[in-house]
Amino acid sequence: MLAKVFTGTTIGLEGILITAEVDVASRGFPTFTIVGLPGKEVNESKDRVRTALSNAGFTMPDSRLTVNLAPADVPKAGSLFDLPIAVGILAAQGNITTQILKETFFVGEVSLEGEIRAVPGVLSLALMAREKGFTSVFVPLDNAKEASHVEGIAVFGVSHILDLIHHVRGDKLIMAHVYEDPREETTKYTYDFSDITGQVQAKRSLEIAAAGGHNIHMKGVPGAGKTMLSRSFPSILPPLEREEVLEVTKMYSVTGLLDGHSVITTRPFRAPHHTTSRIGLIGGGSTPMPGEISLAHRGVLFLDEFPEFERGSLEALRQPLEDGVVTISRAAGSLTFPARFLLLAASNPCPCGYLGHPTKRCICSQSNILKYKKRLSGPILDRIDIHIDIPPVEYEKLAGEGGDGEQSADIRKRVISARAREKARLAPYGKFTNAEMTSAELKRLCKFSDEAKEMLKSAATRLQISARSFFKIAKTAQTIADLAGSDSIELVHISEALQYRMKGE
Repeated sequence: MLAKVFTGTTIGLEGILITAEVDVASRGFPTFTIVGLPGKEVNESKDRVRTALSNAGFTMPDSRLTVNLAPADVPKAGSLFDLPIAVGILAAQGNITTQILKETFFVGEVSLEGEIRAVPGVLSLALMAREKGFTSVFVPLDNAKEASHVEGIAVFGVSHILDLIHHVRGDKLIMAHVYEDPREETTKYTYDFSDITGQVQAKRSLEIAAAGGHNIHMKGVPGAGKTMLSRSFPSILPPLEREEVLEVTKMYSVTGLLDGHSVITTRPFRAPHHTTSRIGLIGGGSTPMPGEISLAHRGVLFLDEFPEFERGSLEALRQPLEDGVVTISRAAGSLTFPARFLLLAASNPCPCGYLGHPTKRCICSQSNILKYKKRLSGPILDRIDIHIDIPPVEYEKLAGEGGDGEQSADIRKRVISARAREKARLAPYGKFTNAEMTSAELKRLCKFSDEAKEMLKSAATRLQISARSFFKIAKTAQTIADLAGSDSIELVHISEALQYRMKGE
């Protein structure tokens, strides 16, 4: 008897529909064969499923058993096919009715005792199942809350294969998992802007970066507070939008990095070490997987000791910084991962770090300083919106108790307000921040006063800035205007945006 069970796999971040065709022959030697480009983990499912069904009180067929995972030209990997194969065997033997299988989707790993274990990529698979018209999905109980964030489809969390059989037979029904609107979890941040002494201009630049999604480069001597400012930065970031929540959660689900969370509700903050390889930073491998820039999607990629990263790794950031995606090509094919992140970079002015320090002498030679600065190419620096110098804090201020600024919560309110203005303006274009605007959208949506327009033109001519820099200055000025609650970009907004840009030219 032949039974068909619908399941799926992920390629990149997208779910692919797979049909598990299970055939139990009426005669032949008792063999168990899986075909359809199965990986090692899939082939091992034969032993897991056989033992699980036996321990659950069912007997395996005493004739030839063939499982075809179609389409056969799509590679299959992982343990997520265990449950659909087990269901297919039970249906082919007549233990459960095949009628329920037509509009139902199954995914999950089966233990030797018959327990259903969590698998990665469930959110992507649930989204695909809904698009294909399935009315219900059966997933491991630990994945049920994650899958329930896909609206419009019934999600059933299964803890044991016997629970599934009882449900299908109508003996003991499993309650569908109720959808819960993802809200930002109450997060306690280790660092707060109010704890930072001085650095008023740096805090202001970080507020602008958070409000508009602008890339920012902080340069200063060791101990000036660059790392402290960076670690405090997440405390002023706005909550994720509903669409962003699903985008980020898909990424972490596929890579198996949810760490027990059903959904990601806070913006990612990734801080890879400067010894990270290009594959670790950008993504790749024989089976392409997302790198740090994709794991930072809709969040922050913090690169401390910016010039110490490999030159090739930094140059590979050019396309993602410009396009918000990264395409990884291998012999097996190409995959595109989202990479719309905010780059937060920190560096020293020279190898010893004390170039320009008011009291400590720099011991670097001129050639070493020049070589150090050349590690950051012009095209990379040109893609950064805000450049800020971080001066050392005066000892008198350090001796005081606590910080001397406002709390992150107050700054965050202004950032959220500015983001709301941006969303109202950019929603028809599918954008979230000013930094995502194209030059055409900037011209169409942003209003300049006559004085602001003349100053921007004058600065572009006098400073001989690139076309990219011209538009980045305008985008930064728009964010400053949004923070001020202004409907148009005024002279003061252009002036402030120019001072951040001029430091990087």
